[in-house]
Amino acid sequence: MTEAGIKKLSFLDRFLTLWIFLAMLVGVGWGWLHPGVREVINHFSVGTTKIPIAIGLILMMYPPLAKVKYEQLGQVFRNFRVLALSLVQNWIIGPILMFALAVTFLSGHHEYMVGLILIGLARCIAMVIVWNDLASGDREYCAGLVAFNSIFQVLFFSVYAWFFITLAPQWLGLQGVVVNIGIGQIAESVFIYLGVPFIGGVLSRVIGLRTKGRQWYEEKFIPRISPITLIALLFTILVMFSLKGEYIVELPLDVVRVAIPLCIYFVVMFLVSFWLSIKAKATYEQATTLSFTAASNNFELAIAVAVAVFGLDSGQAFAAVIGPLVEVPVLISLVNVALGFKRKYFPYAVETPTGVCHVSCKP
Repeated sequence: MTEAGIKKLSFLDRFLTLWIFLAMLVGVGWGWLHPGVREVINHFSVGTTKIPIAIGLILMMYPPLAKVKYEQLGQVFRNFRVLALSLVQNWIIGPILMFALAVTFLSGHHEYMVGLILIGLARCIAMVIVWNDLASGDREYCAGLVAFNSIFQVLFFSVYAWFFITLAPQWLGLQGVVVNIGIGQIAESVFIYLGVPFIGGVLSRVIGLRTKGRQWYEEKFIPRISPITLIALLFTILVMFSLKGEYIVELPLDVVRVAIPLCIYFVVMFLVSFWLSIKAKATYEQATTLSFTAASNNFELAIAVAVAVFGLDSGQAFAAVIGPLVEVPVLISLVNVALGFKRKYFPYAVETPTGVCHVSCKP
């Protein structure tokens, strides 16, 4: 980003990484010094869905989804090469990599191992939209791939859970666990965390363009709602970290034990996906979207399944909760890595009349 571009950023945008780490520290301190905050937040829950977190995620995702040019989504689904690459990254490489890391690092801690595998099976349909937007990825591709992953998640999550948690560990001489999770529970998670903000984004764009016109919508309405994403992101991080602040302080070695394979997973998935995307001749915007979609995970679903199947205080639920605590700082760091890749490997950009930026890789 140029110096002029940096100056145009708001105070909140310019120091986003700092605010995120401060929100994490405040959340941990709040949860540790006031353990009762966990009970207060859990009081506002419906089933395994914590309402404060759900509200934060919905508000966080609404502005990016309101920016999507839905009229161009057809172009995403016509590019079978990008869809096939996303399918391979999310539903073959990702689950296998997480399974391998879980077995390698946590085979002696069976509950944590299962929790980690659950994270790897839950492909991201929520916060990836925010990371993609911060890294200047392709919004239309991101919305299309998220919808694509949502369908696969509803149809195949139960099958993947049976294979990677019940069957595959037995091949390695490890104990398998039967995971009974229905399609209805998965569909509920997908609807809450993706369906609600997705419907809001579509309605906003359709109604806004028809009643006020494109210029008002893109130059007035979008800038007005954009700050909601970062404010809601900080609120969500604060709540998530406060829920487990007490455990993070009391069981630091267990947190580190689970965090190490997670860090490896996020970084390796991102870099491998970016490399594969470049090999597939994707633009920077497409490569960024593919990489964040592959590297991120649906921690809401992983936590919901762990709590529903194994219980709130189980090791599986503990490991699932560590997922977003690690993902947030690592992914925000990878946003900066992606922008660095853009400056180094994708320096040539041409704005087309449609506003779509086509970027060629550096020879």
